[in-house]
Amino acid sequence: MTERRTRIRRVLFERDVELALVDQALDQLAGARPGSGGAAAPGARAAGGPGASGGALLAFSGPAGLGKTTLLAEVRRRARARACTLLAARGGEREQGQPFHVARQLIQPQLAGRSEAELRAALGSWYAIVGPALGLCAPEEGAPPDPQGLRDGLDWVLTHLAVQRAPVVLVLDDAHWADPESLGWLAAFAPRAEQLPLLLVVAYRPDELPVHAEAFRTLPGRAGRRPLTLAPLTAAAVGRLLRDEVGDHADDAFCREAWEVTAGNPFEAVELSAKVHDRGLDPVESSAPLLRDLAAAQRGSGLVARLERLGPSTVRFAWACSVLGTAIPRDLAARVAGLGTEEAVDATERLRGARILCAAAEQEGGPGADGGPEPDGGLEFVHPLIATAIYRAIPDGLRVALHGQAAVAVVDGGLGASAAARHLLEAHPDNDPWVVRTLREAARENLRAGAPEAARRQLARALREPPAFDERAAVLYELGCASLLTEPANTVNHLRAALDEPVEDPALRQGIVIRLAQVLAHSDRLAEACDALAREIRHTPDVRGRLRLQSEQFMWGAFNAAEPDSPARSRRLARLADRLTGRDLTERYVIGLRAWDATLRGEPVDVVLHHAGRALADGFSWAHEDRGFEVPVLAAMAHMYADRPERAEELFEAGTAEFERQGWRGAHLSFAYSLRAYIRYRSGRLVEAEELARAGLRLAERVGRRTPVHWYAIAILVETLLARGRAEEAWDLARAHEFAEPFPAAVVFPDSQTVYAELLLARGNTAAAIAELEAVDRRLTPRGIQNPAWCPWQLHLALAVAPREPARARALAADALRRARVFGAPSAVGQALRVAARVGPRSRRVALLEESVALLGGSPAGYELCCSLLDLGVARRDPTLLERAAAVAVSCGADGVAADAEAALATAGRAPVPARSGA
Repeated sequence: MTERRTRIRRVLFERDVELALVDQALDQLAGARPGSGGAAAPGARAAGGPGASGGALLAFSGPAGLGKTTLLAEVRRRARARACTLLAARGGEREQGQPFHVARQLIQPQLAGRSEAELRAALGSWYAIVGPALGLCAPEEGAPPDPQGLRDGLDWVLTHLAVQRAPVVLVLDDAHWADPESLGWLAAFAPRAEQLPLLLVVAYRPDELPVHAEAFRTLPGRAGRRPLTLAPLTAAAVGRLLRDEVGDHADDAFCREAWEVTAGNPFEAVELSAKVHDRGLDPVESSAPLLRDLAAAQRGSGLVARLERLGPSTVRFAWACSVLGTAIPRDLAARVAGLGTEEAVDATERLRGARILCAAAEQEGGPGADGGPEPDGGLEFVHPLIATAIYRAIPDGLRVALHGQAAVAVVDGGLGASAAARHLLEAHPDNDPWVVRTLREAARENLRAGAPEAARRQLARALREPPAFDERAAVLYELGCASLLTEPANTVNHLRAALDEPVEDPALRQGIVIRLAQVLAHSDRLAEACDALAREIRHTPDVRGRLRLQSEQFMWGAFNAAEPDSPARSRRLARLADRLTGRDLTERYVIGLRAWDATLRGEPVDVVLHHAGRALADGFSWAHEDRGFEVPVLAAMAHMYADRPERAEELFEAGTAEFERQGWRGAHLSFAYSLRAYIRYRSGRLVEAEELARAGLRLAERVGRRTPVHWYAIAILVETLLARGRAEEAWDLARAHEFAEPFPAAVVFPDSQTVYAELLLARGNTAAAIAELEAVDRRLTPRGIQNPAWCPWQLHLALAVAPREPARARALAADALRRARVFGAPSAVGQALRVAARVGPRSRRVALLEESVALLGGSPAGYELCCSLLDLGVARRDPTLLERAAAVAVSCGADGVAADAEAALATAGRAPVPARSGA
């Protein structure tokens, strides 16, 4: 053991700079005194607790063989010496396709062995979200978490560990081979290390680091520069390595040749030194030409030839190990190689003696490094270069067969379908039902664990097997479900292909059509979604199945701005909903859509609330596995437009909590935050609205720009900033996020094009605003969407055209007022009255504004109230009204209105209202 440890320390020659940075980071993390030689100071663990982070990120990069693994082994040793909690993992070339492989290595040992009750207590509300990904529990029934929600859960777990077990050192070796799910999570988490008692150390090959881990190259930090690129050893260092191995009598020419043939690569230099020692080669200049052949035996064909000399059974065992990857159980490798127990033990010893295999703990000089029995950690190759060379040397046909054997052995060993799937991905299709069954099971596991991309790969491979004739449609459907979030265009193709197959199960066929409509709608192809549903409805004999499809068609039709005959759809929906009793979820969905349609068309508030109440009689799940969240949202928003924001808030709070419990923290949660912001905006709580809108936008940014949820977030934040009197900030935000035409085809809340027109008006670009609002007219009026409470485009257009076309402005305002009175929500009527006063005859201005103030005073629309108070105060030259307008504006956060009221008060000779919202 001593000799092996010495070798490891030797390779650390010329790593003084790197180790100094490691010591500096560890000392700061653990609270060690400068110059203490690595001994932890008293109270070091407490010093790393909450409020005293000392965290940092260190990244080491370099080509294969430059000593990254050995350097990280030394980091681990020094971390243990300072009593740090150590989390360690290593990426594997063969395990890249196994989702959360690295995350499990890091976190599972800290939580393994606990009972379910203890795990639930430790993980709290994240148990069902992160537990399956970490292999701590089976997935629960219900919809799976989205990838962002899962990453948030892993963030929480790692943060919790860092705080509770501080100081913590997390070491990730071969990061370039980490699975995408783990690596993407850690790269996004890395900036937090400096705010926690956590030292995060990674090592990778720069040319192989994936794009989603670029953070490790670019993050600034206490290291001064990042990454720290490891340099080859100098000739002097290689000479020292060689002389330590064979003796001080090795001459300079011999040592220099050793440096040249290894190019200063530490791994190759150490291995070459060992071979010189083992061969008893005289280290003099006359022997120097032999070094090139010795060095060649360490790589490629030379390594393979050396392996073959160890015997056929040993070769097969090495091949099996290279197929299995890292932390290889000897019994499993023996089964894959077709060897008995004694043969496997003999092969292990031969490969360890040849410095090809070692016990996993030997990589850091831990238990098992003395050449004793294999530790629980299994076997590993001495270096990844060796594993790669041996794997590539396996004949192609045999390599495929070994992966097939490995898959069977893994399943028989109780390691599960997901562990077997990575081997089946390497096997040739062979029309094997077991392969299809195993891959489908693995895909279900990964999809429910929050790894849809892994599930997609496995189902795509299952299709190539291929599945049985009557199974193909089901596999295509599952593939469409798995790729919904990542590859919507391919999802459409998969689902349409599934419909082309003979599908005998009506429930499966219905599920395929509904999923197809969903992905088309979310891709802004609403007309195609409605057409797909209509075709299926015509051929669906089952009454309940047809009703389910109709409910989906009605929903996507409601969002489709290009629907050819919306009034006809509305009539059909009304006839159907009015005769339904709400006995099941499908019926309540139809009734909820009726409430929303009544809102858009401006039917009386009592009608809207009647149907919304019927729909919500037994409640809705916002995270139902087989339903979208759109109808629960529509039922909640119908209450908001009907001046029942408190009920809308209650519904949204319950929905948001359900999203969070389910791990839906991407588009769904962003949408919930943004619409809660819109409810606050409509209620005159502008400061809270801005905070929520910005939270929604931050979540939407993680989903992706120019996605529907991104449009909602920008539109709501822009409208809120305009109400707060910050038009320039709103314009800058819109430009930064490319909020402009073309807008999505969907009818949403608020209408994006109308908000954009408001923004143009606020900046004085009246002509462009008029063009946008007239386009809104052409888009909405033929559809019968005429409720100014939902989209007040007429009011904005009236204000825009008033200077040049006063008669047109009055007609627009009068029509909007008429529609608002039919709907009957005081906030909508009050806003329409104010605009009618602004563009109408002066003789009627005060009367209209007085009615507006009276109505708005009894409504939840605080922002609209302060605007009408300001107009009335100016019209009547009434300082009391102006003071009230300023006070209401301040309480709302409408700083622009407050400033206008103060200016009017100053003109009237009255002192301004002292307090502003300031938020």
